[in-house]
Amino acid sequence: MGQWNKLHPENPLKFQPVPEGQSSEEVVLAAVVGGTTPDIYSNMWQGDVELYARSGKLIALDKIPGFLQFLYERCDSAVIREITSMDGHIYQVPWKINPIMLIYNKKMFESIGMNNPPSTYGEFMEAAKKIKRFDPRGGYVNRWIGYTEVLVTWWQRFFDFYPLYLAASGGAPLIKDNKVAFNNKYAVETFRFLKTLYDNGYFPRERLSARRDPFLGGDIATRFTGPWEIVHAERFKPEGFDYGFSGLPVPADSLKGRAYTYGDPKNIVIFNTCRNPALAWEFIKLMINPENDLLMLKTTAQLPRRKDLTQSTGFLEYFSDHPQMMTFARQARYVRGTDNSPVLKEIFDAISQQYEACVVYGKKSPEEAINDAAKAASLIILQ
Repeated sequence: MGQWNKLHPENPLKFQPVPEGQSSEEVVLAAVVGGTTPDIYSNMWQGDVELYARSGKLIALDKIPGFLQFLYERCDSAVIREITSMDGHIYQVPWKINPIMLIYNKKMFESIGMNNPPSTYGEFMEAAKKIKRFDPRGGYVNRWIGYTEVLVTWWQRFFDFYPLYLAASGGAPLIKDNKVAFNNKYAVETFRFLKTLYDNGYFPRERLSARRDPFLGGDIATRFTGPWEIVHAERFKPEGFDYGFSGLPVPADSLKGRAYTYGDPKNIVIFNTCRNPALAWEFIKLMINPENDLLMLKTTAQLPRRKDLTQSTGFLEYFSDHPQMMTFARQARYVRGTDNSPVLKEIFDAISQQYEACVVYGKKSPEEAINDAAKAASLIILQ
């Protein structure tokens, strides 16, 4: 911001953090409804873009001269296809990602004879069985292989079902051409995998978020998480604690190269309340140039979404000093965001309702739950 204001004293920029709320998505929605949106918003959940674009609240950036050339220099064609809206226009600038990967306790796995983290569902189950050891003096030891929040909140599925579905399916969509596409074997297998973990007590149904960090405390051996975990782990890990990151486990018949995962992308948009979109675009270009992307990486440990991330000399120096982050940088080529749908939150909510019924409480089979989620999602799309 300071750099811009020095270069453009006649058009100074004012910066404001997102006001406090239950989630940034809810705060933005309130601003859209109230007509109090900023010119530029740089933390837009990709799944909301189609809703706001369809309601005419966003500027079509591909109409700004030079935008597409800049975009193709920054991103590969797969990312550009992903962010192109249903009407053929582009309303968002890819900014940053946080790939969801598996963090694992190295010493805990070594204690059960595994020098590498599990890469398949079968290996994961075998490890889970060994980690939950039977103690002849008092039943099972109170340890689990992992944990995910059992809350039904729609965005919780970004940290269990959705990244595992992407990994199993090779990055397949949930919604394609405005039709349900997830009523398939990959979604069923993902539900079955997670359900089995709960059924066998390998994942706890109790909420562990209120106690000390269960991973650093040795209560769980893995967690599905993003690169933000590194700063937290380095700050709070006990002496001698050793951890690493790997890709998500997949069905044995899906093990073909590196698995995809959810990238948790946050993008930049210009709202239609902006009086000078061309000038706003000039600031965005400055904000996400290589130097400032590197500054963001160093400051936040979040990855800029750009295709030269593991080739550019400037970034490689950082990754050489931060090898754990390099693991995420390599994964960055194999991430997906969300599909284009104006009702994506409602679709994730429908999936989450069935997740609770099937995976957590075992009231439905995986086939029944996915089929019911697909029916509900189809009705939501038709409304």
